[in-house]
Amino acid sequence: MTGGRGDRPAPWLDGTVLADQLSADQVIAVEDVGLTRSGSSLLRELTWRVELDERWVVLGPNGAGKTTLLSLAAGRLHPTTGSVAVLGERLGRTDVHELRARVGLATAALADQIPGDERVLDVVMTAAWSVVGRFREDYDPVDRSRAELLLAQLGVGGLADRWFGTLSEGERKRVQIARALMPDPELLLLDEPAAGLDLGAREELVARLAALAADPDAPALVLVTHHVEEIPPGFTHALLLRDGATVAQGLLADTLTDELLSRTFGTSLRVSSVDGRYAARAT
Repeated sequence: MTGGRGDRPAPWLDGTVLADQLSADQVIAVEDVGLTRSGSSLLRELTWRVELDERWVVLGPNGAGKTTLLSLAAGRLHPTTGSVAVLGERLGRTDVHELRARVGLATAALADQIPGDERVLDVVMTAAWSVVGRFREDYDPVDRSRAELLLAQLGVGGLADRWFGTLSEGERKRVQIARALMPDPELLLLDEPAAGLDLGAREELVARLAALAADPDAPALVLVTHHVEEIPPGFTHALLLRDGATVAQGLLADTLTDELLSRTFGTSLRVSSVDGRYAARAT
């Protein structure tokens, strides 16, 4: 068994025209989307586009709709109004199970499903079958080699034979990202990957994500966070959300301003940038 898109050309390599007359480089197209659950409006009139070579960060306070938006992009929720197309497939008109196999996703909810006594190498390899927890699947040597390579690239290659439950929080985060990359996705979605990490573990993770962002062969990236300090160098765009609606979106330099970030978080903030890293503090 070989996972992901390894046995078929990527759409940007063979010139395939994406569905719904989308740009061939467009991996996410959210059009005038609203999403309501139990009478509460989680997203409101949201429009957003992500291109193939872009690296996006989605910023906002708790309850802003960040994780909800990521779930739409992962094909795990459907909008109440408007339309969502992911990798050229419009939600509601496509097999979401096939679509999900093309999207790498790392979330706290998924991490909670991983058995603590699962071997780290198996945690990564099982993503080739889109399952959590190894059962009776057969894996080819190429699957094992890919999983070992991804773990090494993320700095946790020496943990392949450890149980997942014995890892530190920082180690678990990197294993989860390796798992998300295992099927060779065309889109990678990371929901607060630095949450709960200490300063050293956060900085190590940010460095790994910066290397991934700089890789021209890496998939399009979307990173959800509360903190500008967690934005890796090499990320290109930002979407700022508050109360389920867009405050601003565009290039990082245009969106991570004092005014826009203050509006997003509802407090007066001053933003600074040094060597591609951002910081914010109250004024």
